[in-house]
Parts: sequence; structure tokens; C-alpha cells
Amino acid sequence: IDYPIKKIILMPPRSELHQRIEKRFLSMMDEGFLSEVEQLKQNPNLHEDLPSIRCVGYRQAWQYLNKEIDEDAMIEKAIIATRQLCKRQSTWLKSETDALILETIDVESVVNFIQQ
Repeated sequence: IDYPIKKIILMPPRSELHQRIEKRFLSMMDEGFLSEVEQLKQNPNLHEDLPSIRCVGYRQAWQYLNKEIDEDAMIEKAIIATRQLCKRQSTWLKSETDALILETIDVESVVNFIQQ
């Protein structure tokens, strides 16, 4: 490629990220996430040991549907698991070489940087 490449990693402030994670999971719940997992649970070929069912959110919903935890615990565990996943992803991203990390989600500041 004959163009300069800029790697830009957007890292929102942790408190804002945590708020967004919680809001997103609660939105998923409102949009029928549990019904989706219930439908998956009806499939005899699916079980809780499969990687797809062990994913963040699905694991906790599966536990709830198995009556292993209550709904509040399921929501809390799913949000915590998502935060932990984000932390691992952030750690990995920070190891990127020649990358600029912008601790913002402000689109305007990112556009200004790119145009420089």
C-alpha cells in the first residue's frame, strides 16, 4: 500500500465502558435474549459444554434457565463476564505496535486526528 497507515485504538474511559456494557446487556434482555437462549436450549445437539454456549452471556443465561442461579445473579454475572472480556481485549490491543491509543469515543476528535 502506498499510503501511510495509522493504527488507532479507541479506548473509552473505563467508567463509561462499564455503563455501556450494562446498558447493552439490559437492552439485549429487553429484546428477547432469554427467549433466544431458551430456543437454543430446546435443540438436543446443544449443551452447556459447547464453546458456543460457554460464550459470555449465553453461559449465564443457560445457568439461569437450568435454575442454577436467579435472574439478578445471571444479569450481574453476564455483565461482569463482559467487563472481564473487554479488559482482556484492551490488554491485547495495548500490545499493538505503532498504534495510537485514544482514550476517547468522541468521533470529532478522532476525525481531527486522522485529518492531520
